[in-house]
Amino acid sequence: MGFVATPDFILELREQIGHAPLPLPSVTAIVFDGEGRVLLNQRSDDGRWSLLAGVLEPGEQPAAGAIREVQEETAVDIVVERIVAVEALPLRVIANGDQVYWFEVVLACRAVGGEARVNDDESLAVAWFEPDAMPELNERQSRYLKAARDESAPPYFVR
Repeated sequence: MGFVATPDFILELREQIGHAPLPLPSVTAIVFDGEGRVLLNQRSDDGRWSLLAGVLEPGEQPAAGAIREVQEETAVDIVVERIVAVEALPLRVIANGDQVYWFEVVLACRAVGGEARVNDDESLAVAWFEPDAMPELNERQSRYLKAARDESAPPYFVR
């Protein structure tokens, strides 16, 4: 399996701090098409199907990061419509030993152009899925997707 590329700014930080815990902002884009299907990618690092996600660049706004990540990974153009969730995640240890505290902003998005395809080495496959024919997502992503489907749901955050 492939591995997700680490941005240069993180590599530079890791030279200073080694594997120590690092808080990093991330964005997850829940992308719907005009038929209500959801865009997922099969990750090259673990082979699982996932909502589209990635680390934000320093100073990058979450909506801009979502647009960039979806375009880089799938060649699909999107517009961001609303916040679904904002959540600080528990400490995660990456396969190489790096420790990360992800701070995740989850956005509901709509596809406005492009053809879904594998567009970088972070995905093994990219596909649109009907809501009743989804591959298994982890509990957190399933919760986000359920909230994104309900346009009247308020943004999720831990109180």
